Amino acid sequence: MTPTAHTGPDPKTLRAVYIFGIFSMALIDVFVFLIPVYAGITLGMSDTEIGTLVGARSFFSLFLSIHSGVLMDRFGVRRVTLIFMGIVILCAPIFPLMTSFQGLLILQMFSGFAISIGWSGAQTLIARVAEGDAEYIGRFSSFARIGTTIAPVVAGFLFDLGGAWLAYGFGLLWAIFAFSALWLVPEPDIAVGNGESDSPERKSFKFTDALPRLSDYTASFAMFAIPAIAFTAVAMLVRNSSYGIQTSVYVTYVQEIGFTATMIGLLFAAIEMAAGAGSWFSGRIMRRFEASRVLVLTTIVTICLVCATPVLSNIVSPYWGIFAILVIAQMARGVTQGISQPILFAVQAKSVGRHQQGAVVGLRQTMNRLGGITIPPLIGFLSDTYGREQSFYVMGVILLTVCMGLAIYARRVPPIKG
Repeated sequence: MTPTAHTGPDPKTLRAVYIFGIFSMALIDVFVFLIPVYAGITLGMSDTEIGTLVGARSFFSLFLSIHSGVLMDRFGVRRVTLIFMGIVILCAPIFPLMTSFQGLLILQMFSGFAISIGWSGAQTLIARVAEGDAEYIGRFSSFARIGTTIAPVVAGFLFDLGGAWLAYGFGLLWAIFAFSALWLVPEPDIAVGNGESDSPERKSFKFTDALPRLSDYTASFAMFAIPAIAFTAVAMLVRNSSYGIQTSVYVTYVQEIGFTATMIGLLFAAIEMAAGAGSWFSGRIMRRFEASRVLVLTTIVTICLVCATPVLSNIVSPYWGIFAILVIAQMARGVTQGISQPILFAVQAKSVGRHQQGAVVGLRQTMNRLGGITIPPLIGFLSDTYGREQSFYVMGVILLTVCMGLAIYARRVPPIKG
């Protein structure tokens, strides 16, 4: 029998995943953006408290991302992700009611975990549907950036207009859109070997399956034995550290300059819009250049641009001149991040089997959350101790030192293109 030619991903399924990507990734930006604005402007909290709140969203994800990824592999991405999208909907209207640090801390832990798993579900869906093709993953990233470009600006404008209630009301509406979009996504089958597939929808769920298994964690961390997985996991940790800076001290720094929530939202949107453009070139760049070198270079550029914020803001004195320079810096950083993200996803997707895509996303998210839970509180502490400007420089030196070690380790990674 003549084998059927592979024609690529199903266009209808791809479109559905793209739409969910628009809403799922933007949920992170909406809720992470609003915390430093709400806690700083409305509640007057310190940089250390704000950094701790930003980091709290990663607490459960640090320990449970692998387990969540395994559950997606075992019972279906759509089924598991819908549950967490429902949790986000429940948490959103509670934020304006919380005015204490302790209350916001607990709420951040639960809502942040649910949002993180929602984005993990989107990544797992595109990894399975696209089968690791950087071209399709790049398009997915571009579509996701549409939401992250629009949502922070709207949230910032609504905060300036009506405060926390109006802004978080928009967050609730966005979460409902995300849930509705995911509802329309079909559950992809999982290849289980010998050319067979097994639909996770047929598997029954038991209460014990909700509990983490040591064997799942052992199997996931064993992936670090694959040089490409170890390299990309650390690369993403360092790369996303710039986001931890942006969502904590960066916000309080530009607030101190005099920027409104709408202007801060525009700064967030600038990086996302540029990242969407950069994502379209990921497939071509990965086919032409060696992936590890591209990732090291883009990570270094990303760290330098965000940590140079105080220097850039002092180049000119006019108020709008400072804003323009910071927008340009955000767009430059966005291009580099847009190029690197699909390459990171593609390298990891190609390095493991199709039935392990949820597990590798969980491992990647664990490393991301490790940075998310440490960087914001650390730079907040540095800001309160040594000053906001100095905290950017100290953190930059730390992260660039890690980048140098990453560049050395990159020599062990086999060349990956395509």
